[in-house]
Amino acid sequence: MAATDDGHVTDDDIKQIVELAEKLRLSNAALRPETEMFERYVSRLDPRDLVPQVVPDSLGAVSSMEMGNRRKSKARRPSQERSQRLTLEQKCDIGQRELDEMRDDLEKLKETSERVVHNYKATIEEADIRLVEVKKASYEFDRDVAKTLQEKQAVMAAEKVSRYIEERMKSKDTLIEKLRLKNAALHVQKRKLQLQLRQKEEMGEALQEVDFQQLKIENSQYLEQIDQRNQDLLRLKLQTGNTLQVLNSYKKKLQSLTLESKSLSGDIASREEVVVKIEQETQTAEEERAKAEAMNRKLRAQLADFHVPHVLGYVTAKDSHTQLEQSVRAWERKVEIIEMVLKTHTKTWNRLCAAAGATTLNIDI
Repeated sequence: MAATDDGHVTDDDIKQIVELAEKLRLSNAALRPETEMFERYVSRLDPRDLVPQVVPDSLGAVSSMEMGNRRKSKARRPSQERSQRLTLEQKCDIGQRELDEMRDDLEKLKETSERVVHNYKATIEEADIRLVEVKKASYEFDRDVAKTLQEKQAVMAAEKVSRYIEERMKSKDTLIEKLRLKNAALHVQKRKLQLQLRQKEEMGEALQEVDFQQLKIENSQYLEQIDQRNQDLLRLKLQTGNTLQVLNSYKKKLQSLTLESKSLSGDIASREEVVVKIEQETQTAEEERAKAEAMNRKLRAQLADFHVPHVLGYVTAKDSHTQLEQSVRAWERKVEIIEMVLKTHTKTWNRLCAAAGATTLNIDI
């Protein structure tokens, strides 16, 4: 695009205008944070503080306009505009004040955040304490009341529940009274400290900035100690909870072992009764066996001294002999059965004695 003589803009002019616009944009971008800072500074000022500064300037402008002509007033406008601009020292002063304000705001925000975090920590700690108390109360209720519902009658269970609730209410009332007394003591201590602070202020012994800093440091140290104590307390509560869980498991195991011991004791008693009965039967069988052996020896002796009798006597003796042989065989069979029963019971008794650690029973047959 070539330059013309009829007032058209050339490419160089457009390029210069674009460069100028870019410089102005960068300058405005650099001045924007500064302007925002000045606006914040002015917004915090009292409007009444600005009147004495504005009125003399306006009066000076009016007097200059009355004393001079229009040309002189026009010539003074740039000088007045230049005089209204802030100097570098004033800008630094405003920037330092804004920096101090920002630091104060950050400090206030930090204190507020620490207070909120401390409240949250206290809430979490209180929730943990409440959870431990609820678990403990649930365990105590299950231990003292719930297990008796299946063992006792409904009336006894209702009385147990009522007594348990009354005891819990009494313990809570005691805790409330203790906390009320502690709260009253803290209120008395607070009033006492406020009275001491008021007396110091009246006597002109107000705390200085150094004292506040020292108190702040001591407060932070105390807060750290309190936090450490709370962590220790929480750790001890967790250990107590774990210990209670282990204790409950051992108690359950002890109950199961106690029931098993009772069942074993009943089994041992029944087995002892069986053993006594077996011993009695064994003694009876021994007596019967001795009688049968004596009878057998007697019969054998009679057979050894046998003489052939008459036919009728022989038939009678033969019949008697047959009956006696049948009787002997029956008794021998009984003796064999009793010996087998005795051996079985003896093995059972020896096995029970070995399990109980007692001496075994040796019976020779």
